[in-house]
Amino acid sequence: MSRSNYVEFLTWALPKLSMRYKGFRKVKRQVCRRIDQRMRTLDLSGLDEYKEYLISNNDEWHTLDQFCRIHISRFFRDRHVFKTIMSSILPELGQTVKEEKGKILSVWSLGCASGEEAYTFKIIWDALLQDKFPGLSIKILGTDIDEHMLVRARSGKYKKSSLKELPDNLIEYGFEISGENHLLKDNVKKNIEFLNQDVREEMPQIFFNIIACRNLVFTYYDLNLQKELVQRLIKKLTPGGILILGKNESLPGDYPELVQNNQCKLVYHKVRTYLKKTY
Repeated sequence: MSRSNYVEFLTWALPKLSMRYKGFRKVKRQVCRRIDQRMRTLDLSGLDEYKEYLISNNDEWHTLDQFCRIHISRFFRDRHVFKTIMSSILPELGQTVKEEKGKILSVWSLGCASGEEAYTFKIIWDALLQDKFPGLSIKILGTDIDEHMLVRARSGKYKKSSLKELPDNLIEYGFEISGENHLLKDNVKKNIEFLNQDVREEMPQIFFNIIACRNLVFTYYDLNLQKELVQRLIKKLTPGGILILGKNESLPGDYPELVQNNQCKLVYHKVRTYLKKTY
């Protein structure tokens, strides 16, 4: 089957899952390989037959949805973003929470895959900031739809390639080497929880100082779903909280509740004056 056959199929199928083809252009080979395997399992001759199978078997849409899950993650991904987080975002939020007599700075890593992003926040805080805020601790929640990825996250075991963007001093602080693997130290794994959740169906019950929503909602989901979810994410932010997007992402509209960070355009601050309207 030609490339155009797959493009035509995905252009037809993805909107029915509230997704958009645009987000899958760079990763469609991965999705197509999974579809090929599925067609062989079902003994179908091609995409036309698989399309008919989807139409007549409603449960198959859930299987196709699983094929569209893309798990690309590494520590300190998009270095310029984490440099801003490290140099200003976390210190400023820490100071704000301290002044408000709070004891916990809460972070939500949404679509956390195998946990690299969640642990990056923890390593930065523990290594560079904890001593400056002795009465304040960081608590991190990672959520993902794929339980298999969450098992990997909880294990804290990573290949060297996952750490290629993480500065050497933070690698030394956070990891022990065991053969070909880097193992997170036990103290780094404290105060981090991983939950199986589909953001399209549910969100955590608590509020967060930081929500890292990168390379999921604003990449793969269609605009209507993006608009629905961004409003819910804003409500989950504390006043003055931070929303972080992925490298090639943008918000699906204008939101007066959010103001872009001057140093990094992928970081948005929730305006404090929206306290009464949001809560």
